Amino acid sequence: MAAPIRKLVLRVLSDSTRNIHHVSRCRLKHSCCRAGITSCREYSDSSEGRSTHFGFQTIPEEEKAEKVYKVFESVASKYDVMNDAMSLGIHRLWKDSLLHIMNPQPGLRLLDTAGGTGDISFRFLEYTRSMYNRQQRLKVKSQQTLSWKDITNQYISGEEGPPESRAVVCDINKEMLKVGKQRAEKAGITTGLSWVVGDAEELPFDDDQFDIYTIAFGIRNVTHIEQALQEALRVLKPGGRFLCLEFSKVHNPLLASLYDTYSFQMIPVLGEVIAGDWKSYQYLETFKEMIEEAGFFCVQYFNLTGGIVAIHSGFKL
Repeated sequence: MAAPIRKLVLRVLSDSTRNIHHVSRCRLKHSCCRAGITSCREYSDSSEGRSTHFGFQTIPEEEKAEKVYKVFESVASKYDVMNDAMSLGIHRLWKDSLLHIMNPQPGLRLLDTAGGTGDISFRFLEYTRSMYNRQQRLKVKSQQTLSWKDITNQYISGEEGPPESRAVVCDINKEMLKVGKQRAEKAGITTGLSWVVGDAEELPFDDDQFDIYTIAFGIRNVTHIEQALQEALRVLKPGGRFLCLEFSKVHNPLLASLYDTYSFQMIPVLGEVIAGDWKSYQYLETFKEMIEEAGFFCVQYFNLTGGIVAIHSGFKL
C-alpha cells in the first residue's frame, strides 16, 4: 500500500513542478460555467512592480496568485488522498480541533475561505446538526414530568428541523471546488452548502454577511495577508468570529523533522508555498499582532501537536 501511494505522490510532485515552471504570464480570469459554482471578480493591478516569494523563487507579486493556482490545479483530484496518506490522518484531528474551538450553534452562516474541497464546511454542517439533535434530546429529557403525548408533540414540533446552518466554500481554484462538490454529492450533502470561486484578498460578498470566517492552511498562499485579514473583517457580522488554522513554528527537533518531511517532500502544494512568505509569519505573536492590527479583538492562539500547527481566533466587535 505504501509503495503505490509513494509513487502517486512522486508523480504528482513531478507534474506540479512542470506546471509551475511552464505557467504563462497572462492574468487569471476566473470563470466557471458548471452549475453551483459562482465566479469571482478579477485581480487588481495595484501590486505591479513589487516582488514576493514563491517557494525559493523571488517573483513579481502579480504572478504569485497564478502560480499558486497552477499548483493546486495540478493536485486537485489527488489532494485529499495525499493529505490522508502522508499526514497519517493527523490533518483530520487538526480540523476537528478547529470545530471544537469554534463550537458553532445551529443557524449560523460560515464562510470557509480557501476552502478547497470542503473539509471544514462538511464538519461545520455535521457539527451544527449534531448540536441541534443534542439540544432537542436535552430539552425533552428536562421535561420528564410531561405525559407521553406531550413528549411526542415536542418531537413533532421539531420535525421542521433546526435553524438552517449554511456554509459557503470560497476558493480561488475552481478545480478544487469541483472535486469538493463531487464529494458533497457523493456524501448526500445537498442543502446548506454552496461553492464560490473567489479571491481571499477581494471576496465577492457584501459587508456583514457571515457569523464565522475560517481559513485553514490557506493564509500562507495569500500574496497580501493584511488585505485578506481586512476582507475577513469586512464580511463578518458584528460579533462574528475569525479562525485561522495554519502551520506554526516548531521548536522540538523531532517534530520539526517530521514537519519538514510532510510540508516539503510529501505535499508539493505546501512545499512550494510555505518556504516563502509564510515563514516570517510563523511566529505566533507576529501573526496575532497582524490580526489585531486588522481590527479584530480578543485575539488568541492555540498550539496543536507540539506547535506544528496553531489556531488563531479573533472577534469583530
